[in-house]
Amino acid sequence: MDDRTELSGFLTSRRARLRPQDVGLRDHGGVRRVAGLRREELAQIAGVSIAHYTRLEQGKADSVSDNVLRAIGAALRLDTDESAYLHRLARRPRSCAQEIPSTDMPIGLRYLLDSFVMTPALVVGRHTQIIGWNRLAVAVFGDFPALPHDRRTLSHLLFTEPHLLELLGTGWDQAALAQVAHLRVLLGRYRGHSELAAHIDTMRELSPEFARMWAEHSVAQIRNRTYALHHPLVGELTLHGELIALPDAPSCCGLDLFAAEPGSASEQALRELGSP
Repeated sequence: MDDRTELSGFLTSRRARLRPQDVGLRDHGGVRRVAGLRREELAQIAGVSIAHYTRLEQGKADSVSDNVLRAIGAALRLDTDESAYLHRLARRPRSCAQEIPSTDMPIGLRYLLDSFVMTPALVVGRHTQIIGWNRLAVAVFGDFPALPHDRRTLSHLLFTEPHLLELLGTGWDQAALAQVAHLRVLLGRYRGHSELAAHIDTMRELSPEFARMWAEHSVAQIRNRTYALHHPLVGELTLHGELIALPDAPSCCGLDLFAAEPGSASEQALRELGSP
């Protein structure tokens, strides 16, 4: 995966989603030959030369200043996650430690997972591989521990496992889009991480839906979200997810926790799934 190509594709896609009227420019009518704003229009709004912006959109980010990046981000109406991604792409990647094997997950984290008796819990790695889990997570989301090690990722679950499509129902598309957008956040955060880049390339080849969503260049970090699940054993199940960063665990990216509203039917369903 080439950084220049990624930077070029990201800027082009963000420019394409803006119309002249979105940024206060007059639309003189007629047929526009490009989707969204022209390069010269974007450069004008950002207050940079067309030559400077063109070089950046071609993936040539050497010598571009933070002020210019901020101006272009503002002109493109980038949100916080998108702006951070642009700045990371435009800078030389720092050395990135490769993934530590999952067997090196801290023992305390293993004990913590097992202590969540009413909370499905996962530990995920830098390319969303599932490093750790508790019994309730398996009861809710399926027998992913039985999957081959190289397919035991959230991406594979969402895009290649039919039971996840049935479990999520109409919410699958939103969950899948969120997963792809989060992978792009990780790509910016862990630039130079070979396993992450290889994972994305594998998913693009494996799943046409993943490839289509990846081509949209969405960037959004997963934080909290709500899933309305259709569980084969307990029926409707509403869970609220929180992804908690684990900065001091090199092999891990986050702790993914799911909880039901206290006193709800979903909490009772979790109790049933968690009973011996």
